[in-house]
This record gives sequence, structure tokens and C-alpha cells, in this order.
Amino acid sequence: MRTLSALCVVILAACLVPCSRAQALSAAERREQAKENEIKQEELVNLEEETARALQMNNATLFHRVYGDDFIAILPSGEVLDKDRWIAAIENSATKYTSFIVSDIRVRVFRETAVVTCLWTSRGTAKGRPFAQQWRVTHVYIYGQRGWQAIASQETLLPG
Repeated sequence: MRTLSALCVVILAACLVPCSRAQALSAAERREQAKENEIKQEELVNLEEETARALQMNNATLFHRVYGDDFIAILPSGEVLDKDRWIAAIENSATKYTSFIVSDIRVRVFRETAVVTCLWTSRGTAKGRPFAQQWRVTHVYIYGQRGWQAIASQETLLPG
């Protein structure tokens, strides 16, 4: 009976040791994932800031690199633009920005997909008339061989 009890203790201990190691590994893996998510979030915040600078300068170079070939944008008017039309609109815009600021950037990462929301605030002139506008913007990014690629954009013009 003692031998059987001792054997049960040994078997139980043998079963518990791998479980505690698995928990320790998963905690380490969770820390590593958190670190990776933080890096991804920083990359996406930087992309949003670069986007604001590119829009302010009416420079489409960034969009050729960062926007996916199947990118689709929905403008505040409801108009839908593909990547080529989006880039053409930026390059041919008569709008001149004196400032274009991105703020309130919120990033949610889901493995290789990210949803970024932010506030765009701009001032400038369009067709010779001054303006000041704010939009709430949502971008969807996919991570692939070329890094983060924007695949969708939704802009909502705020009143005022």
C-alpha cells in the first residue's frame, strides 16, 4: 500500500511539473506577444503621422508604398475610390493645407490585421477659400511581405 501511495505521488508530481512549465512558457509567450504588439502599434502610429504629412504636402509617394493594390477609400461624401483614384486625387488636388494634424490615434491589433482610428484636423484653402475641417478616420491594415499595407479607409467629416 505504501508503495502504491508513493507511486501515485511520483506520477502526480510528474504530471504537475510539465503543467507548471507550460504555464511559465505561456506567460513568457504572452510577454513576447505584448512586446510585439507594442512594436506594431508604434509602426502604425508612425504610418498615420506620415500619412498626415503626405496629405499636407499633396505628396502621393507614401501611398504608392503603403497602400495595398486593392485599397479602397470611402470619402465623407460616400464616394468610393480605389488606390489609383485616391493617389490621383492627392496629386491633382487644388487644396493647399497650412496644417494637417493627426491626433487621438487608437490602434487595435488582431494578429496580422490592425484597425486604426484617429482624428484629422486640417486648415488651408480650397478653390481660393479658407477652410478648417475635422474628420474621424478608420484605416484597416494587413501585415504582409511588404510590411503594413492599408487596405481600407473610411472618413467621416465632423460638423462645424
